[in-house]
Amino acid sequence: MAKINVLVVEDESIVSKDIQHSLKKLGYSVVGAASTGEKAIELATSTLPDIILMDIMLKGDMNGIEAADEIRKTCSIPVIFLTAYADESTLSKAKITEPYGYILKPFKEIDLHTSIEMAIYKHGREQEVVKERDLLYTLVTNQETKKNGYIFVKSNSKLIKLKNKEIYYIEALKDYVVIHTIESRYTIHSTMKDIERKMGKEEFVRIHRSFIVRLDKIATIEYPNLTLEDIDKLIPIGGSYRDDLNNQIKLV
Repeated sequence: MAKINVLVVEDESIVSKDIQHSLKKLGYSVVGAASTGEKAIELATSTLPDIILMDIMLKGDMNGIEAADEIRKTCSIPVIFLTAYADESTLSKAKITEPYGYILKPFKEIDLHTSIEMAIYKHGREQEVVKERDLLYTLVTNQETKKNGYIFVKSNSKLIKLKNKEIYYIEALKDYVVIHTIESRYTIHSTMKDIERKMGKEEFVRIHRSFIVRLDKIATIEYPNLTLEDIDKLIPIGGSYRDDLNNQIKLV
C-alpha cells in the first residue's frame, strides 16, 4: 500500500521537525513543510498531499483557519488542525472550514496516527459518494457538454457552471486535473483521458500528455511550445501530439 502523503504547516521550527519525525516514524511520507499560510496554500496546490496537519495560530498575515479555507475552495484535501487553544471562539471559526480533526497540543504519536487514519478513511468514503453523484450527473450532462457549450465543475461543495469559451487550458496534476480560466482555476478528481472525451475535439486539442488547450485561445506556435492569449504561460507540445495539433489548426 502506498504511503500517505502529509503536508505539515507549523511556524515553530522545533515543533515542525518533531511532528515530521513522528510522522516518518509512523510510516507516513512528509511531502513538505510550511511555516506560513501563504506557503501552505502554495505547497497544497503543487504537491496535492493526502492530508494536511495545520497549526491554527500561524505567524504572519494569514492564520491556519484562513489558509485551510483557501485550500478548501480549490482542492479536496482533508485538514487536521493542531492547536494549543481550545476556546469556543477558535472552535467556531475552525468549524467553518470543515476540518477532519482537531488535535490539542501537546499530543502523542498515537493522537497523530489515530486522527490521520480516521480522517483519511472519512475523506475516502466522502469521495466515493462524490464520484457516484458525479457519475450520475455526468450521465445526464455529458452529451449536453458539446451541444450547449458548458460543463459543471465542483468547487467548494458546489457545482459551478463553466462555459467552454471561458476555459484556456487544462492541466494534469497527479490524480487530478486543473481547469484554468483567465481568472480562476478548478481542481477536480479526474483523468486527462476522461476530460478529453468530455470536451471533444471541436474546440479543444490535446497537445501534451499533461495539457489540453482551447483552439481559439492559441496565440503563437513555435515548436516545441505554444502560447495562449492573455496568459503569460509557455505550454509544451508533445512530439506525439504535434500532428493532431497541425490537423486542427487552420493553416494558410
